[in-house]
Amino acid sequence: MESAKFNIALINRCTMTEGPEKRLAIWFQGCDKRCTGCCNPELFDLKPAHILTLDELLAIITQTKEEFGIEGVTYLGGEPILQQGLAELSQAIRAAGLGAILFTGRKAEELTDTLKTEVDLIVDGGFEQDNLDDKRNLIGSKNQRLIFITERYRKHEQWFYTPRPKRVEMNLVGDLFITGDVVMEQKANS
Repeated sequence: MESAKFNIALINRCTMTEGPEKRLAIWFQGCDKRCTGCCNPELFDLKPAHILTLDELLAIITQTKEEFGIEGVTYLGGEPILQQGLAELSQAIRAAGLGAILFTGRKAEELTDTLKTEVDLIVDGGFEQDNLDDKRNLIGSKNQRLIFITERYRKHEQWFYTPRPKRVEMNLVGDLFITGDVVMEQKANS
């Protein structure tokens, strides 16, 4: 049987900004939602970026676990659920003792039962530019929900609500890759 293939835009092998604890973050290329004001519009196009097989992606994840001691993987995009092998990838991640957090522009009710049972936490809902969330970490708009599928991240629920210092991570691997909180200049009212 042929291994699933994934259209990867970016991978950050060790981050502390894309969820609680040390994580590997995967940004998938392609999104059919195209939310106005999205922080990743460069990932909208449904075009090949870096095509990796399930085995190749698992090798990166396993090596990262050994090298950096990551606790889990975060799926971002683009729209991760456009990847046909995502449930299979999540199952293999769980078998490796890691957790999986899925960010999706879809409502959890729209996802397949197979995928829902293989991830630990779903952050669902499209980004709404006129409904910004300034209370939660990593969550763009107030309509987006934290849905705990397993208890793995329930103990970290406060991570999403506790104010934390603004953080930016830079990785130099071929290209400059910056992730983290958006730091915006605020002007005083005159």
